[in-house]
Amino acid sequence: MAHHLLAVTAVVAVALLVPRTASYPWTFCDASNNFKANSKYQANLNLAAATLPKNASTSTNLFATAVVGAAPERLWAMGLCRGDVNASNCFSCLTQAFHDLPNDCSYNKDATIYYDPCILHYSHVRILSVEDNGMSAVPYTYSYGANVTSDTARFNRLVAALINATADYAAYNSTRRFASGEADFNQEVPKVYSLAQCTPDQTPAQCRKCLAGIIANNLEVFQNYTGGRVFWVNCNYRYETEPFFNGPAMVQLASPSPAAPAPAPAPAGGGELKRRKYSVPVVVPAVVLPTLAALNLVACLCFWRRRRPAAQSKQPYPMYPTEAEDVEMVDSMMIDVSTLRAATGNFDESNKLGEGGFGAVYKGVLPNGDEIAVKRLSKSSTQGVEELKNELALVAKLKHKNLVSLVGVCLEQQERLLVYEFVPNRSLDLILFGTDNEKREQLDWGQRYKIINGIARGLQYLHEDSQLKVVLRDLKASNILLDANMNPKISDFGLARIFGRDQTQAVTNRVVGTYGYMAPEYVMRGNYSVKSDAFSFGVMVLEIVTGRKNNDCYNSLKSEDLLTTVWEHWEAGTVAELVDPSVNGSFTEGDVLRCFHVGLLCVQGDPEVRPVMSSVLMMLGSDTITLQAPSKPAFFARNSGANTDVSTESVQG
Repeated sequence: MAHHLLAVTAVVAVALLVPRTASYPWTFCDASNNFKANSKYQANLNLAAATLPKNASTSTNLFATAVVGAAPERLWAMGLCRGDVNASNCFSCLTQAFHDLPNDCSYNKDATIYYDPCILHYSHVRILSVEDNGMSAVPYTYSYGANVTSDTARFNRLVAALINATADYAAYNSTRRFASGEADFNQEVPKVYSLAQCTPDQTPAQCRKCLAGIIANNLEVFQNYTGGRVFWVNCNYRYETEPFFNGPAMVQLASPSPAAPAPAPAPAGGGELKRRKYSVPVVVPAVVLPTLAALNLVACLCFWRRRRPAAQSKQPYPMYPTEAEDVEMVDSMMIDVSTLRAATGNFDESNKLGEGGFGAVYKGVLPNGDEIAVKRLSKSSTQGVEELKNELALVAKLKHKNLVSLVGVCLEQQERLLVYEFVPNRSLDLILFGTDNEKREQLDWGQRYKIINGIARGLQYLHEDSQLKVVLRDLKASNILLDANMNPKISDFGLARIFGRDQTQAVTNRVVGTYGYMAPEYVMRGNYSVKSDAFSFGVMVLEIVTGRKNNDCYNSLKSEDLLTTVWEHWEAGTVAELVDPSVNGSFTEGDVLRCFHVGLLCVQGDPEVRPVMSSVLMMLGSDTITLQAPSKPAFFARNSGANTDVSTESVQG
């Protein structure tokens, strides 16, 4: 197979090769060449999916290529994992990529997906090399974070020097063509961390030329920003002012002279590299997390400034928290209250979508025709102010296709409003447990299986892939929204909490959530973690498969809850009998049993034995993986009252 090096001096029309989404993960689809379902190309893609993740994860370079089939249906594929991830995470990421990419780029022969831990690319044409003077994919550039406010010239020199030093090390000192770096100058200039990587099949000179090209064409975009990254199939680089890679830095950069000029990107391989512009989105937003400790909502809810040149899309990557005094208002996120009043018919009751402890949600239509959902904090509610602040701080920074998107904010005339994308099929519980049998029957097994996988992908992003490690604490069917294609979107981050990178659990003496979904260690002791979210996910899996609401058991005369019922049928080997009758038997028994199995593993009493979401996705996506035998699910004392919605308890912390 030819080298995957892209010609950095080529100017190529890329009108057909565009990102399918600005959210994580980042996907590029070429719609100009398609294949048919059950075609030879589909079979070749399936064969690559069955072999490439294992080949890459077991190689010393965490890299593999595949050439499958014969022309004209031949498929070329490439998988590359970041040089600091382990083999297990590499395999998990590429396996997930082969699951996600064909869904995102449906029947497109050429497609690329970028995750933090890995990259997957496949195509029906030979991936071009430098000698071919072509390129197989376009670079995707992002800058993000706060503006550096002091000693900006020195900071920019630091970033340029560190990126180039890291690129040099990746090209010339690493057989993996991977390097990480850090530079610590002084208190006036933030510490900077970096990463550079090429596909390992390149020579040192080819790798350095590839990196030099994307540095030369994109580094100026990052001026004064505390984070930036460039994705490309053959090489990529990234820097941030917070650590993001595993292990010690390979490159330690000393402080240059304050008067030293900024180092120019090294044009490895000889000639001078011309600076050219690519026809791709270059996103340059700045997003900063407001402090959650402020006492007054209006005083504390500061916002972020977003610089958006023409043809740029939304910030796709979450930022770390910063102090409130460093946060500036982002005009582009603010929406006038008059606009929202007009959009919702002055919050007319006919437009109300639902109501919770925070207040009501209304459907609206903006002047440009976009449909929105407006969450309106009740003026009389003492509950919800902190939750609203928390939700704003989180959702604005978390971008994923399985999370609901924040459109805007309004804080005028005593109104506290969050504006979201409108999701037409409402919440999962209304269909799954509602009285509309016709709509419930439309939720066939394929839709349910897709919803389970989509929720797991959203949780994996929150728990493992986002820079903000987020624990939801209130994951339930009513907080899962369904778009027009029945794709699930996790909503309501009011009770969510941010964890430190190395933090595994936290303890609270204020337990909030919904009985029936809360893990026993959380209810009893106030301990919460990604494993308590896994418990909630397991309950939902069992609800989705059976069509039965776990909460219903709390207020019924039945002595057994859903988990007990499922477990007894599991032991008896009759669990398939519990599948929702609305599915009308149109399901694959193997998929059903696997979902029951995964659901039971997630509701184990010991949090340590519950799987993380990356493992859940692997288990759901493969019938060749041997699953651990589940033990009896966890049970705990239940409320005897009728209200099992959001509850608050005081427990020993």
